[in-house]
Amino acid sequence: MAKDIYHNLVKAALIADGWTITHDPLRIFQEEEKDPVEIDLGAEKIIAAEKENRRIAVEVKSFLNPSLIYDFHQALGQYINYRLAMELENEARVLYLAVSSDVFKDFQEKKLIRASLATNDVKLLLFDEETENIAQWIE
Repeated sequence: MAKDIYHNLVKAALIADGWTITHDPLRIFQEEEKDPVEIDLGAEKIIAAEKENRRIAVEVKSFLNPSLIYDFHQALGQYINYRLAMELENEARVLYLAVSSDVFKDFQEKKLIRASLATNDVKLLLFDEETENIAQWIE
């Protein structure tokens, strides 16, 4: 599977934030060798000594096509299917959709996208393209 153009940026930002990359990519349904589900990154981080490990999966999207809505439909479909695949495989990770802060600003201008994100409980990891850092986590 081809990596998104921001894949390495998000991976480096996660590492800089103290995350350990455990899978690149995270493969789900590996027994279906011809067509496994591949989520861009799997990572984990110790939050505090008194808490258990926090484990996440991250799907990175660039939204480079002329139609934001078209790209969003594809990203949302993948996100929903990846989350379901993780549940079916008892993969105890929280799934995040990684998008740039600029794309998120565009999301905020679209009523349909805002409603879809809320209805489908999409968790977002926003990254800054210029600083190459994580800008915000949206639960």
